[in-house]
Amino acid sequence: MEDKPSLLLSFHTEPKEESLDSYWDSGAQCSLVDSEMKSEKLEDCSQTLGANYIKYEEEKMIGDLTNQDEMAEDDPFHTHGEHRQEDYKDKMSDPSPHCGKHFLSISLLKRHNLHSGEKPYSCSDCGKSFSCLASLNNHQRIHTGEKPYSCSDCGNCFISSSHLTSHQRLHTGEKPYSCSDCGKSFSHVGNLNNHKRIHTGEKPYSCSDCGKSFTSSYRLITHQRVHTGEKPYLCSDCGKGFSDFGNLNIHQHIHTGEKPFSCSDCGKGFVSSYKLSLHQRVHTGEKPYSCSDCGKSFSQLCILKTHLRIHTGEKPYSCPDCGKSFSNSRSLNIHQRIHTGENA
Repeated sequence: MEDKPSLLLSFHTEPKEESLDSYWDSGAQCSLVDSEMKSEKLEDCSQTLGANYIKYEEEKMIGDLTNQDEMAEDDPFHTHGEHRQEDYKDKMSDPSPHCGKHFLSISLLKRHNLHSGEKPYSCSDCGKSFSCLASLNNHQRIHTGEKPYSCSDCGNCFISSSHLTSHQRLHTGEKPYSCSDCGKSFSHVGNLNNHKRIHTGEKPYSCSDCGKSFTSSYRLITHQRVHTGEKPYLCSDCGKGFSDFGNLNIHQHIHTGEKPFSCSDCGKGFVSSYKLSLHQRVHTGEKPYSCSDCGKSFSQLCILKTHLRIHTGEKPYSCPDCGKSFSNSRSLNIHQRIHTGENA
């Protein structure tokens, strides 16, 4: 009989939920499902426990309890005298609500639902379906507004513990997921997967309105709001709407005055990690955006775009008083003081 990994014994002897965390935190991806899985789905994925363990679990999934004698011949759980049929039945999960199969544990049932494509748990508010109950519970918090997981550093709240864990890495600076092509590190495995498409050039998500393509479904959804005008995230202080939840969070710092992201070189604070990363280029001298026409480099993409108008002659900012056009909004603002009489 094929040797089974030692993990099987610890799993059989009623492991704690925490004992699986090291596997979830490893960031291993499942080859059987989409590589851009949500974090809560990745946590349910048996691939993170190792190929041998998966093979064993898949072989031992139980459709019914009619073949106990046959199972006893090759199942290591039955080689011990204390394991009887009654013990097996006691440890069985409830049947899959879709196919009726039983499993040795709730976690095996969840992984079965994931890989079979079954999504038996549906949201009563919007009808969206999920492979496991935990994912449904997290989703329903979108409708209720409940965010029970709070960050001890900045007070931001989240609908799931996995979202909180990813967020806390912004404060700790931990980036456990590294790109094998360029070495760049990320705080979340999903961000690494999206980044890798920079190297491959893959942009699998296309906008049906304008044809523009994106590296992630999230970026596509956010982009599509440009066409629909949808701004579903509203500031509770001033009512301003945003198409992206991250932009709402950044905006709310205007009201609180909070600047949770500090520069380690000069101590200056910023409302977002993105603005901090842009500022740090002042210290490093990094200018990653180069002009293809003249070779001049810039620290920010928006500055490069403004510079390119020198070569194209584009002047998209027009004065409403005299019609004169400018290549950037700053030049327009300075010009308008001629009409208002305001001192420059």
